[in-house]
Amino acid sequence: MDFFSKPLNEIDKEISLAIDKELSRQQNQIELIASENIVSKAVLEAQGSILTNKYAEGYVSARYYGGCEFVDIAEDLAIKRLKELYKCEYANVQPHSGAQANGAVLLA
Repeated sequence: MDFFSKPLNEIDKEISLAIDKELSRQQNQIELIASENIVSKAVLEAQGSILTNKYAEGYVSARYYGGCEFVDIAEDLAIKRLKELYKCEYANVQPHSGAQANGAVLLA
C-alpha cells in the first residue's frame, strides 16, 4: 500500500510544512525553556523509529507480549550503557509512567 511507503510531505503537505517550519525555528533561535531542548538528528531517528509501534510491557526477556526480541536488544543496550556511564551494578531505563518521565526530564 502506498500509505505505508509514502513520505509525510506526500501524505499531508500542511503538517509536513508545519514540522519543517518548527525545525527551522528551533535551529535558528535560542530556546530558554529546558523541556524544549533541541535534539540531534540521531535522537529524532531513534524516537521516530519502528520501535514506536511496539508495545513492550515488562522487562528484558520477561515481556507480557511476544515479538519483543528487538525491543529487548535496544533496552538491554540502554541498560548496559547507563551502568557503564554511572559505574553502577543496576539500572532501570523504564519510567513508571508518562507523568514521572516528564518529571524526570524537568528536574534533571
